[in-house]
Amino acid sequence: MAHIDSEWGLRKKRYGKGVKGNRPGRFLFAFWLAILPVLGSLTAIEGRAQQPVADPEYAERLESLLSHSVPEIAVSDAAGRDSLVFLDSRSLEEFVVSRIPGAYWVGFDDFSLDRVSAVPRDQAVVVYCSVGYRSEKITEELRAAGFEDVSNLYGGIFEWVNQGQPVEDRSGPTEKIHAYNRAWGRWLRRGHKVY
Repeated sequence: MAHIDSEWGLRKKRYGKGVKGNRPGRFLFAFWLAILPVLGSLTAIEGRAQQPVADPEYAERLESLLSHSVPEIAVSDAAGRDSLVFLDSRSLEEFVVSRIPGAYWVGFDDFSLDRVSAVPRDQAVVVYCSVGYRSEKITEELRAAGFEDVSNLYGGIFEWVNQGQPVEDRSGPTEKIHAYNRAWGRWLRRGHKVY
């Protein structure tokens, strides 16, 4: 019969004679030491951007703003891949000022899956907005609709420009970037801000 009057008594009955080397705490400690490196790599598997944004204050702001509910891709990783389809979830006014080269506008307030009907569900897609909040929400919708390889651009088009990546308007390359508003525009360190 198990000893109900003491916790160690219950452990003694479950785990053996109660010698020091057989205590559950030591086993659990060893287990967690062994499993932590594996858990750390799951973050990369789930698609969390592995490279932070360049500005530590901006990184802190993004940490508190985003829910990290979808896979994320760092600007450096997205810029180096040719086969990506970029979807812009900003307003049409922002999109007209400038966009990532080749991006398609899908909007946010009036987003509809009809706007992505020509994109294959297994196509690698990156959604972006100014900083990543609106694009995170659109990425959630795309994943719910069956898109298999869709990520949120961590830091948005602001970080894209901050890292020296090109933007274009309908005439070609431009330095202009819609800064959303003055409060959010402070995170845009390069380019010519347009409000």
